[in-house]
Amino acid sequence: MPPLDDTAALTKFHWTPQPKAHSLINAMVAEFLSRLPAADEFADRLKHEAGVRFIDVVDFIAVPRSPQQIERLQGVGFTHEPMPGAPDCYTHKGGIFPQVLLIDGPGMKIGVKVESVADFAATHNLPPTHVIEGDPFSRFRRVLFAAGKGAELFAIERRGYRGHEPEASDPSRSLNAMRHYETFRRRPREFENESDAYENLMRLAEAAVKDLGADFACDLFFETEREFWQRRNRAAQFQKARQDRLGIGWANHDHHTYRSSRHCFTQMIAVLEKFGFHCRERFYAGVEAGWGAQVLEQSNAGYVVFADVDLSSDEIIGDFAHEDVLAPRANLGTIGLWCALHGEAMFQAGMHHLECVFDWYSLRDQMSAGGIKTMNPFTTFPYLRQAFTEGERWPVEPARIERLLAQKLISQEMAGIFRQDGAIGSHLENLERNDGFKGFNQQGVSEIISKTDPRKANAMGA
Repeated sequence: MPPLDDTAALTKFHWTPQPKAHSLINAMVAEFLSRLPAADEFADRLKHEAGVRFIDVVDFIAVPRSPQQIERLQGVGFTHEPMPGAPDCYTHKGGIFPQVLLIDGPGMKIGVKVESVADFAATHNLPPTHVIEGDPFSRFRRVLFAAGKGAELFAIERRGYRGHEPEASDPSRSLNAMRHYETFRRRPREFENESDAYENLMRLAEAAVKDLGADFACDLFFETEREFWQRRNRAAQFQKARQDRLGIGWANHDHHTYRSSRHCFTQMIAVLEKFGFHCRERFYAGVEAGWGAQVLEQSNAGYVVFADVDLSSDEIIGDFAHEDVLAPRANLGTIGLWCALHGEAMFQAGMHHLECVFDWYSLRDQMSAGGIKTMNPFTTFPYLRQAFTEGERWPVEPARIERLLAQKLISQEMAGIFRQDGAIGSHLENLERNDGFKGFNQQGVSEIISKTDPRKANAMGA
């Protein structure tokens, strides 16, 4: 998809709540759970053991076909979009909703998203009669979890595929997928300069896309990115263990957030576009904040990236994601300083945060009971609630501090604090979406970025 012109980029993506569609989906899910006690029990465990709402991991809902059902779906914004294995599939372009499939017969089916159906089957001790359809490391796998009273619940594993048809066995493709997955996991993250780092990453991305296609390669890459981030974040480790006990992994991810130095930004965007992302809305947090962001989406693979960078008001008008205009500045903003202290998010530092969808209050209380504190929410809309866990404090390499001092980008006092206390590195973000709202809170994001500026956070800690 070609870059949008300046006006279109600032006006095209205007997301609004979709309460009527949300109400229809909620009613379908409620009816399904009333039919199948095993599903209702699983939904209860998700909320009370992991702070996750069942509806937020629903991949698809299959309901009986009828003219009335089609009218209801179309009346709330769903449109007909046939998928492989599901010719009567309806999707909603204006919000975040599961696919709705129309099927023959009186029964209902729901598929829930999981990272690995094998892990899910093992976690729930499913019997051998519940056969996993689809090869390991194939694009689509499923397994029946429970059935009864005209309802069936499946676990669904996807790798860059929106259809509903397990593919014919292809051992060579699965082997290629495993090889690229391991290459992404082991990729070098330390380089003498960022240009070399991005050139190497682009070669890895091009090789994976050539063998597997952009959608499949994208999913493999981000699975390894979550793994790297998780190693460095205690809140992530705590929450992932809880979700693994229920067999879903990070299937409830909402978006992945990366921070970039100004001179690296276009290279980061180029890598993401190689994996099939397209640019969505742009953000500018205001003159006092001094940062902006490009939101990108890979709709086939189901990924959204929030790409943060120091930015001025005049630069938001231009295509800062593609035009080589972001020259280094004399001063560093919040994003640039974070990168200078920890490295680029695509390499040494890893993601700044992963944001997943939860029952907001349940997760906050459960994490608090586990010793994980949550910062004050920076969004409290009825359709969107957001808050970071308290930041993970990382040590800062002495050479990075000395480089910042030599360039007069930090004071001696600040350098002493960074040497002694390190600096905030990463977070897990607790997000609750309602009414299918697909957008973000620009002003709220601006405030939390300001609060997590290493200079302010460390000064308050000191």
